[in-house]
Amino acid sequence: MSTAQSKITQVAAKGIAVRGNDIDTDRIIPARFMRTITFDGLGKYAFHDVRFDEKGKQKEHPFNKKEHEGAGILIVNKNFGCGSSREHAPQSLMRWGIKAIVGESFAEIFAGNCQMLGVPCTVASEAEVLELQDFVEKEPSAVLTLNISEGKIEFGDMAIDVKAPEGRKKSLVEGTWDTMGLLINNLEETRKKASQLPYMHNFGK
Repeated sequence: MSTAQSKITQVAAKGIAVRGNDIDTDRIIPARFMRTITFDGLGKYAFHDVRFDEKGKQKEHPFNKKEHEGAGILIVNKNFGCGSSREHAPQSLMRWGIKAIVGESFAEIFAGNCQMLGVPCTVASEAEVLELQDFVEKEPSAVLTLNISEGKIEFGDMAIDVKAPEGRKKSLVEGTWDTMGLLINNLEETRKKASQLPYMHNFGK
């Protein structure tokens, strides 16, 4: 994947709201589903224990509602993604279909892990987040447009400002968020630099 293709300036998708403060990574994906070699298939386990009972019967949860199938912008509240720093949490959300998250605040490591996947985490005020959540629950088929460059999200005939750390915003817009992709796309330079490091003297051999 070229860096030009990985620029993320805008995300347009249906929205889905998951309400509640301090939703931790264990609730996003329980630890028992992390015993995998790859991240493939983790999407079906997103919010598993609050979506299903012990017999596998569906509970009342936004991720179980048919009208939210295909949603790509998640709207959350305070301190989302707190707890352990498992990267499986953003992986499961991304593989379920989430392309961006808007919330009141995020755990720092969770937001960083999302950034590494190209999933922007942007922040709005409590009142604005509640307004967004109300909107996507009432209008589940409506498409929201999150503009990373301009720092705003449009929904219906409304728009609110959203924020992200300047460094993360810049890397998304410029297409430099995919650090592994950058290393691969510049392999010769990567090899040259690695050969100069004493602890990487056998790199590429």
